[in-house]
Amino acid sequence: MINLVVDASVAVKWFVRDTQEEKDVTTAVDILKGIGKNSIELIQPPHWTAEVIAVLARLQPDLTDDAIDLLDAMEIPIRAESSVYKLASRLAIELNHHLFDTLYHALALQDNATLLTADHRYFRKSANHGSICMLADFDLDT
Repeated sequence: MINLVVDASVAVKWFVRDTQEEKDVTTAVDILKGIGKNSIELIQPPHWTAEVIAVLARLQPDLTDDAIDLLDAMEIPIRAESSVYKLASRLAIELNHHLFDTLYHALALQDNATLLTADHRYFRKSANHGSICMLADFDLDT
């Protein structure tokens, strides 16, 4: 079983599949399939659905209703313990980065999972903390 946290930069690729605009769509969709087959366990922070829908509303507004329905049907466990918020706050301060991004990472760090991201900027800032992988470098077979 692979334990993952995926940020909005990855989850958006489940819906926006135009490979000209989005890179690594195949890997993102393979992750979605793995979640459906229960070979990947996904846990998420409380804001993830709102963030994914916010991006979709900007990129492809016609997809938002279906995306909301799919994300709701997935019944992904949401983790909102104060310890996650505290760690995310410390990361946000240390890295001078938005709390929404560090919430994903804090959850991965706390729950022995890997944050999967396509956000190069955040990855460069936070890679030394561990528990994070770029989508382009992720191998489902390991």
